[in-house]
Amino acid sequence: MSEFWLISAPGDKTNLQAWERMNTVTLKSNLSSNSKFHIPDLKVGTLDALVGLSDELGKLDSFAESVIKKIAQYIGEVMEDSKDKVQENLLANGVDLISYLTRFEWDMAKYPIKQPLKNISEALAKQMTQIETDLKTRSAAYNNIKGNLQNLEKKTVGNLLTRTLADIVHKEDFVLNSEYLITLLVVVPKSSYIQWQKTYESLSDMVVPRSTKMIAEDAEGGLFTVTLFRKVMDDFKAKARENRFMVREFYFDEKELKCEKEELMKLASDKKQQYGPLLRWLKVNFSEAFVAWIHVKALRVFVESVLRYGLPVNFQAMLLQPNRKSVKRLRDVLNVVFKHLDEVAAASIMDPGMDIPGLQLSNQEYYPYVYFKIDLSLLDCS
Repeated sequence: MSEFWLISAPGDKTNLQAWERMNTVTLKSNLSSNSKFHIPDLKVGTLDALVGLSDELGKLDSFAESVIKKIAQYIGEVMEDSKDKVQENLLANGVDLISYLTRFEWDMAKYPIKQPLKNISEALAKQMTQIETDLKTRSAAYNNIKGNLQNLEKKTVGNLLTRTLADIVHKEDFVLNSEYLITLLVVVPKSSYIQWQKTYESLSDMVVPRSTKMIAEDAEGGLFTVTLFRKVMDDFKAKARENRFMVREFYFDEKELKCEKEELMKLASDKKQQYGPLLRWLKVNFSEAFVAWIHVKALRVFVESVLRYGLPVNFQAMLLQPNRKSVKRLRDVLNVVFKHLDEVAAASIMDPGMDIPGLQLSNQEYYPYVYFKIDLSLLDCS
């Protein structure tokens, strides 16, 4: 299960015994995999500042989560031809996400702990904002190339009535630079080939005899050339339509066809050239964003633990990975083990029908212990 619970309880003797009980029960009943989550001694500041910071960190948590989700999804889009390999590219500091989480260590170099908590929070927010801004810029540039390429490639598929003819026609198929003659391209249904051969010369006056030739064919019909005098072109088109022969509005322009082919090749080349550097940037910045997000989670645990359990700072954080089939049972065990931390909240949880004034302070889940969820399933791009 790719859901983790980051929880904390006071670190005094009574609660350390509660931790041991919880570990014993969860291990014995295979309810979850547990590991200690190490948070360093951060600067507390004033309680008023912590209350304000608690709200800011909640917003930053949601923002950071949305950024890493965007990056993960975009990696899936960029790796369109190998989506099965997306997950192996979602790493944090060079290791898989679960390993990073279960062995979390605070990055002292990037987020020095001697500075105020607000400074750390602002540094994390600035980092996430910059990553999101860069992602928008880079993805827009790549999507523009990809979109233009797809539009050109779409023209090369479809039937002979709609698709581009740039890769089908050749100069020798046409009478060019004639004041009087013009070569038209006509799409003829397969069932009408014989009728076309018998009638095309008589559809109008001034059609050049034996001037038709099939130059392409698909599942529905063939593309035929026919040469005639320019002055009867409109009459020929009208008569052709009456007989279900469709004249393509196409006039051979060697320069234009060459430009279309070159544009297709250039866009394909540009896309290929950008793919490698873009994917590398995405992988590096996914790692940076994920690491930052988990530091935000650590900050939230620290702040909430101080606000909930008071000073001096003394709490133990733990990372739990619930067994998918045992989520409710695990929650019940935690509520029993830690109910002494908040008897009112525990009573409400054990009996949801109880109406306890003042308990429902927000829509956020509330338990006797500090609790935050880390859901890695949101990064599943398969």
